[in-house]
Amino acid sequence: MTQIFAHRGYSAAFAENTMTSFIEAEKALADGIELDVQLTKDGEVVVIHDEKVDRTTSGTGYVKDFTFKEIRKLNANKMGIKKDPIPSLTEVFEWMQTNKLKCNIELKNGVFPYESMEEKIIQLIRINGLSERIIFSSFNHYSIVYCYRLAPDIETAPLYGAGLYMPWIYAQSICSRGIHPKYTSLADEVIKSALQNGIAVRPYTVNKDSDMKRLFELNCTAFITDDPFKAVTIKAQKK
Repeated sequence: MTQIFAHRGYSAAFAENTMTSFIEAEKALADGIELDVQLTKDGEVVVIHDEKVDRTTSGTGYVKDFTFKEIRKLNANKMGIKKDPIPSLTEVFEWMQTNKLKCNIELKNGVFPYESMEEKIIQLIRINGLSERIIFSSFNHYSIVYCYRLAPDIETAPLYGAGLYMPWIYAQSICSRGIHPKYTSLADEVIKSALQNGIAVRPYTVNKDSDMKRLFELNCTAFITDDPFKAVTIKAQKK
């Protein structure tokens, strides 16, 4: 049955990429979470989408120019009353010890090629015993190939926006077990062919009822959504 991944946590209702958003996604009965990672000035792996902190936090500037201690002082819930700091990936992994959620880690290293990002994340995955619950994705396909070479047991899946011709062939060529396409560029036949060729399909970012219902009907591997509660509700209706 199609799994539901919460995009940056339960981001439709809570501040994205915060522990609150991830915890609420678990409460909504999501099967997994999707999050984004970057490195601070002193090399800590932190969970934030944009290269700059301006949009989602109380601060200004590039993530790479903050030390971990400095970035933790920012409020990643600047529109709400409750303060939510930017989480470290370590903090997320410690929380994952309390549940069985999967975690799709998007490597945000297309603009700034963070040195040793892949090695640092893989080390954290190993320390926490989470290899079987992690999926690496990125628009930087060189990075996920590098992840595969470092840790071939951890699943990788390329992110892409435009329609790729026979994307399951491309995935196989870079040793990925899945693809993460933009849902608007994903035809039914592509989903069916990828699945028939043993490639998982997890489109992003699926928020409309009709699109969710379509993917459930096709028995798509999973999809990534801002609203896991809605997705879980529709899934229950389909059973």
